[in-house]
Amino acid sequence: MFTEALLFDLDGTLTDSDPIHMIAFVEIGRRYGVAIDEAIFREHISGQSNRLICRNLFGHVDPALWDGIADAKEARFREMIVGKLTPIPGLVGFLARERARGAGCAVVSNAPRANVVAMLAALGLTKDFDAIVLGSELPRSKPDPLPYLTALETLGVPANRAVAFEDAVPGLLAAARSGVATVGLTTSLDGEAILATGAHLAIPDYDAPELQPFVDAALGRPAAVTSIG
Repeated sequence: MFTEALLFDLDGTLTDSDPIHMIAFVEIGRRYGVAIDEAIFREHISGQSNRLICRNLFGHVDPALWDGIADAKEARFREMIVGKLTPIPGLVGFLARERARGAGCAVVSNAPRANVVAMLAALGLTKDFDAIVLGSELPRSKPDPLPYLTALETLGVPANRAVAFEDAVPGLLAAARSGVATVGLTTSLDGEAILATGAHLAIPDYDAPELQPFVDAALGRPAAVTSIG
């Protein structure tokens, strides 16, 4: 279907949505006697599947209620994002250039589908992605590489012709384990922590001057020829 692909996590990678997620988790945590601060958010929530989050934070609650807790939190999150999401700087231009070159693009996320649809619409990016692959709909979610392997299969692209973009440890591990060249956004982690996961490049945003040369090299594109005279 495509000869090369760009695979993007959503939260913290297409948009800096973690502050809104944290507020929603603080609210739902308070209902069940769980105090959530930034350290807990980073360790037990960021990049994790909702099932694992509930197991870690709401283990004192009947597991039969976990799906309802997660659904309530996500519904609150979707209420809160209206008019508040913006793309990571440089993302829109980067996507436009890459799509003009024929790259296939996919969202690869642990988020529920309702969140992904709402967030892409809020960002004006719905038409920029050829596939949405969700760990919540697969037998295994990030940090297992299955979501990334599934995205590659969906787009018909081998791992050595793809680049992944992530911001949190579970996703960075999943992408690196899939054999895909991996770029980490420093929205959640510093550069040292990103590279420690096996990622190949850490950038603050999509305007980073080192990004395009890295992507071109990772995808095996011919080097630009500079004319003389």
